Amino acid sequence: MARHSAGILVFRYKGGDVEVLLVHPGGPFWAKKDDHAWSIPKGEFSEDESAFDAAKREFFEETGVPVEGNGVDLGAAKQNSGKIVHIWAVEGGFDASAVKSNTFSMEWPPKSGKEQQFPEIDRAGWFRPETARQKLHKGQVVFIDRLLAQLGLSGV
Repeated sequence: MARHSAGILVFRYKGGDVEVLLVHPGGPFWAKKDDHAWSIPKGEFSEDESAFDAAKREFFEETGVPVEGNGVDLGAAKQNSGKIVHIWAVEGGFDASAVKSNTFSMEWPPKSGKEQQFPEIDRAGWFRPETARQKLHKGQVVFIDRLLAQLGLSGV
């Protein structure tokens, strides 16, 4: 059975342009990666939790910012990993430099026997759609296009 993940694509209008909030994964594997390394804040959920509730929970865990308002369903997309990602768009805005992520533990350096804590995300940023397409994991780019279509900006 496929794993499912749910997330929130927060967008805002700035100077007449649309920007989206993306997050960069924390930990040593991602430290020097940029293009196609960023993500929409999201996480896995179980069958006993609604996908939208899971998306709001995961957004808060990864950013420390609660999601306000109703989401616009941008649908689902299958990722290269086989995971199915469900995304909602929510208009909002906040200081991306102020995000406070939860942490995870892993053995680092490898085979050292030492467990270290790392933030699930190490930074967040606001990006215009053309830059977001370059930064995002390739399987999530479809959600930028769907958001723009919802906003009547599909030519951006």
